[in-house]
Parts: sequence; structure tokens; C-alpha cells
Amino acid sequence: MRNLVKSIQDIMRKDVGVDGDAQRLSQLVWMFFLKIMDDQDEALEFTRDDYTSPIPEHLQWRAWAADPEGITGDSLLEFVNDELFPTLKNLPATTPRGRVVRSVFEDAYNYMKSGQLMRQVINKISEVDFNSLTERQHFGDLYEQLLNDLQNAGNAGEYYTPRAVTSFMVQQIDPHPGEILMDPACGTGGFLTCAMRHMRDRYVKRPEDEALMQASLRAVEKKPLPHMLCTTNMLLHNIEEPSWVLHDNTLARPLISWTKDERVNIVLSNPPFGGKEEDGIENNFPQFKTRETADLFLALIIRLLKDKGRAAVVLPDGSLFGEGIKTRLKEHLLKECNLHTIVRLPNSVFKPYASIGTNLLFFEKGTPTQDIWYWEHRVPETQKAYSMTKPIRLEHLDDCAAWWGGEAREGRQESERAWKVSIDEIRERGFNLDIKNPHVVEEDWGDPETLLNDLTKAEASVDSLRAELKAILTEALAR
Repeated sequence: MRNLVKSIQDIMRKDVGVDGDAQRLSQLVWMFFLKIMDDQDEALEFTRDDYTSPIPEHLQWRAWAADPEGITGDSLLEFVNDELFPTLKNLPATTPRGRVVRSVFEDAYNYMKSGQLMRQVINKISEVDFNSLTERQHFGDLYEQLLNDLQNAGNAGEYYTPRAVTSFMVQQIDPHPGEILMDPACGTGGFLTCAMRHMRDRYVKRPEDEALMQASLRAVEKKPLPHMLCTTNMLLHNIEEPSWVLHDNTLARPLISWTKDERVNIVLSNPPFGGKEEDGIENNFPQFKTRETADLFLALIIRLLKDKGRAAVVLPDGSLFGEGIKTRLKEHLLKECNLHTIVRLPNSVFKPYASIGTNLLFFEKGTPTQDIWYWEHRVPETQKAYSMTKPIRLEHLDDCAAWWGGEAREGRQESERAWKVSIDEIRERGFNLDIKNPHVVEEDWGDPETLLNDLTKAEASVDSLRAELKAILTEALAR
């Protein structure tokens, strides 16, 4: 399977229209999407008497793509650009599966300029049978790898959360079928797939459990490429109708307009940080007027949770120590929710996309915070930092899971990695949650005044040497 995808990517590299990893992946995904849909359609036609594919017959994969000797060259390009895309972009959204196809193709684009190369890619894709469980599982693993590779595709890395982090957050939140679970900034769907895997491994025993789980999932993604990747990811994970993966901006609605009926039991999310929303969005959040994306999402998540609802959210260090609106937001969080645990991650966890300190915040709505437990995660002693070749793995977080104290979080002890801070101390600190590990002795770098003087002397010495070198060179060149 890995060789198959590599050979497809090699073919695409020859095409002048496809430029870079993000475009190559986008191209690959709409093609795989149609093949997966077609394989699913065939299975559904076999198991359900009344099933009809939402895709018109002549546009189904089996009609135009499956024959290796079929349409190619300019005729293929013409068919894809002038017939396939326009029809699927405007497909009547009368069924959930029809809505899924339309939502994917609304923002899909055919980058390939060579019909011959496109035929070669199509023939390779036709080799995969998505109705074979083994092949689908292998491709699912490979798809995860492709999403991971997106970290190198410019800004596209922002859609990817390391799988060890999503798995740990899901493991500690422990979702059950029937609990409404939402990711309001779902990216490529990492939290959703982890949550489904967790529930299928532990709690899904009957078809009714599976149906209950699928009916309880909610997701929204603002940008077209990750939305398409997420939808395809859901199909790969055996979701027949992922029409609940909405292509929208969750922040575009006034905060107050989210009603009780829309509230959820669980939020798992890594909202985009470092970003700014467009003008006007902050007016939807009159209490917290800011355009900073991560802050707005935190306010939204608090609103979205039902009473006793629980959340695990990734936030940057800046959200912990920031002032102004951030202070008001943290005060609101600690009043509305029990922020019981903050797991502090080292800078290298999100490399190479971001090299900033991040934190996992775990909280439950309905009771105010009394104490916050902190856990400091450290890179294993055998390496200096996490990297693309040595990323964080779930077992690296086993010590934190062992300390956690189960569902009731009982028996937690302070240690060189763990410490507890009371709400009174946090108030005294002006709601600054960036609290360093008190068990670590900070290195003494000396008096700042002395250090500045030393620096000034060193700079003066460098200037003097540079002038001396310049004089020697000038004299040498003048001879």
C-alpha cells in the first residue's frame, strides 16, 4: 500500500499542474474519495434493496475510471473539468451521502494538466478494494501517515495534532457511545478517529452501539483542504454518512445563539493558535472582544458544554499567561468549570509546525475550580527533543496516565513532575496560569546588570577586532 501511494505521488510529480505536497494531497484525496464512495455504494446496493447512489451513473468511478484502457488524454481532462466537477459541485443535497459528495467537491480542484498521467494515477487507485477490511485498514494507516507528512506542506501542518497527544486526551476523557462529542475546529479529524477507535475497542459490542456512536459525533472545519481530508478520513473509518462534518466557521455565530439543545457532553479540540479572525467576528463575543482564534474557541467551548460536560483542549503558553481579555476569559473558565488538570508539554511536541510550549487543559463544566493540578511532561532522557524522526509516542505519557488517579482522579501525589495550586493563589497571581514547576531549581544565570556589562565589553572587543582586520586587509590590497 505504501509503495502504491508512493508510485502515485511519483506520477503526480511529473505533472506540471501539481505544485507541492498540499496540492498533491488535495488531488489524491478527491480521487480516493470517489473510489471509496463507489466501493461503499456497491456494498450498500448489495445490502439494501432501496439504496441508490447520490452520484449520477455515468459519473460513478466504475463507469469512467475502472477500465484501465478507458478514457484518457485530453478527453479525460475534458470529462473531469467540464462534466464531473461541475455536476458534483452542484449535486442536489437531498440525501446525507449526497450532501457529503457536494461538500467535498464544492472546494475540490483538479490540478493535473496531463490526461495521460491522470489515467495512470486512476489505474493505480483502482487497484485498491475499499470493501476489503485488510486493505482499508492498511490504507487508513497510510492515510494517517499522509496527514502526518502534511506537517512539511507549508501551513498545512496546522491541521495535524500528533497522534500520541490526541490518543492521550481521548484516553483520559474516555468517551462512551451516546455521549455527544464535538470538535469545533476538527482539521483532518484526528480527535474523531481516535475517539471512534477508543469506543470501538472498549464499548461498541452491538450494531446499536455503533449506530449510537455515529449519531453522537459533531465536527466543523473552516478550511476546504482539511474539511475534504476529514470527510474522506471518516469514510475510511467506516462512517457511511459523514454529513455531520460541516464546512463552516464555528466562530461566525454569536456566542449567545448557541442554545441548550445544541450543547454537548464532550469537546476534544486543538483550536488553531497564533491566528487572527477576520474583522467583525469579535462582535459575536461581546464579553471577550478579541480576534485571537484560540481565545474565541475557548469561550465557545465553555458555552458548548452541557452541565457536567467535559473537555480536553490544546492551548499555547500565551493563553496561560496573557493579560487583558485573556485574564477575563481565564476568570470565566475557572468560575464556570473545574479546570482540574493542566499537562505542560515541551516546545518540541508540535515541531516542525510550531516550536512553542503547549498545554493540555482538562476541565468539567458546572462547578468552579478549587485547585489545579499540573503535570510537567519531559522528553525522554535518551533524546534532546522530539522531532519528525523521533516524535512523541503514547507510551511517553504513560507515567502521567498512571499518576492521573482514574476517573475520580483519586490519590494524586505531588512529585518532581506534579504540583497543585489553589484558586486563591491563582487569584493573587491575577489569573496567570503559567505556573512553573516549583520542584525544579532554576539555573542561576547571575545578576542581569553584570551580564549586560559583560555583553557590552564583548561587543566592544568584537568591534575593535573587526576594525583591526579591516585595516590589515586594506593595507594588503593597497600593495
